[in-house]
Amino acid sequence: MNGTAPEQVMTHVLEVGLEHLENDNPNGLPKVKGYNIINGQLTESSDGGTFESTNPAWQTDCLGEFPLSTKSDVHDALAAAGAAFPGWAATPAPTRGQIIGNMGRLLMEHKDAITALETREIGKTLKESAGSVQEAIDTCLFFQSEGRRLYGQTVNSELPDKELFTYRRPLGVCGIINACNFPAAVPFWKMIPAIMCGNTCVWKSPQDAPLLSFALARIMHEAGLPDGVINLIHGKGSGAGQHLVDAVDEGLVNKISFTGSTAVGKMIGEVCGRNLVSASLELGGKNPLVVMPSANLENAVEGAYWSAFGTAGQRCTSLGNLIIHKDIYDSFMEMFMAKVESTTIGDSARNPGVLYGPMLSEKYAKDFLRDVEMCENSGARRVFGKGRITNENKPIGFQGDASEGVYMWPYVFVDVTEDMKCFHEEIFGPAVTIVKADDFEHGLHLANASPYGLSSAIYTNDRLEAYRYKTGIKAGMTGINNSTTGAEAHLPFGGVKGSGNGTRESGIWVIEAYSYWHAVNDELSGKLQLAQMDVEEIEIEEADVDYSSLA
Repeated sequence: MNGTAPEQVMTHVLEVGLEHLENDNPNGLPKVKGYNIINGQLTESSDGGTFESTNPAWQTDCLGEFPLSTKSDVHDALAAAGAAFPGWAATPAPTRGQIIGNMGRLLMEHKDAITALETREIGKTLKESAGSVQEAIDTCLFFQSEGRRLYGQTVNSELPDKELFTYRRPLGVCGIINACNFPAAVPFWKMIPAIMCGNTCVWKSPQDAPLLSFALARIMHEAGLPDGVINLIHGKGSGAGQHLVDAVDEGLVNKISFTGSTAVGKMIGEVCGRNLVSASLELGGKNPLVVMPSANLENAVEGAYWSAFGTAGQRCTSLGNLIIHKDIYDSFMEMFMAKVESTTIGDSARNPGVLYGPMLSEKYAKDFLRDVEMCENSGARRVFGKGRITNENKPIGFQGDASEGVYMWPYVFVDVTEDMKCFHEEIFGPAVTIVKADDFEHGLHLANASPYGLSSAIYTNDRLEAYRYKTGIKAGMTGINNSTTGAEAHLPFGGVKGSGNGTRESGIWVIEAYSYWHAVNDELSGKLQLAQMDVEEIEIEEADVDYSSLA
């Protein structure tokens, strides 16, 4: 990658997270000038517009300034991706896989720095950030070998002297839009299989994680990726993101892959649908977790607690409706609330061991408080949660100075019923709605009653219940005696109903989303042969057998 930025920007971009761990003065931390990366060049916004990225755990800590990309910038990136496509598609798949393997090794080399940078930019705990980076590494290592397994088939023809083949072909230019809660894992879920199949990409970074995206794009180029194969643009969803989606109508995009809200996903699906362009939509969830009387309650409480409050509830797979059988409701709730009341919260970089950190940004905090109000207006009873954490209003487990960041109390709502709005609406934050089930059938009904179908879970030691749950639930993913969260690089990730359009990320299944089947008919006979028309009919003849001897 050729650069026009000062050398020190490229030298220190990966180290700013580590310096944060060793510095108690945010004003003394380095501030990076970020750039778009278009055709391998570091570029600014065409109109000079910029925005800043700040640390939600330490709001006076500004990580850097980034281009507020214009329509012209987005179109420049699309043009670069379009120009790079023929050469990259013609690159042998094993060679593409080797470059992807190089990315994985570079991520391993810089894992600590990237982890620290993710924690500084979005406030996740260091342990969770490390998991996100490891997911990106696993994805690279998995798809490195898939470069040697981009299989088609040889198919027997119904005519003589003819061969039939199938091949996977790349789609073209892919628009990539991901949310900021998993800023390392999710873009790699999308772009690694995309480029492995021979596509090129225009990647719109999350507005709240531009520096991490910039660092990751740098690593991709250092791995040997040719200029123009992945182009990075920064900006707002309503700006650069919308320009990228609008380009589908202009015939400049052959694929959109989006992770975010269901409302935005539906809009993107409409644009892609009217242009017959493929869309991968990984959307929201109101993920159910059912607890049955046969379950190990200690294990179930641990799983429900993590599902609800890990990542401050800012996962699409976070627990939404906790459905508890009435016979164990009181016992479960006593154990569950004891854990909730002792929840440790704070800046993981300065307070190791906290369960969760700040909200991703002020916007997410405002949206969360709006959703909490919706729960109360629905008629649910709040048994824990007191709004934004301040030094005058904080739970016993809060660590540090609350005035520095954007922190929220954990919320628990009970007496929730199926007719309430809060039963059906996703709440993106540390809150759980609790529902009582009469029996297994009622629990399964409640688990299927929301408009979403991303993740799900059940805690039971009755194997028949486990079987009936996994066959009866309408969801893309199910945990049995495990939480609603968690993904592995070699399993399909995605949902049904309001949680997605049926496409999947991760594993071999994602290849279907970034390639199309090409059937080839190779005529070797030297003459025209027409299937179904020139096939010789085989006459049915009755066998000459004396069946009387079998009587």
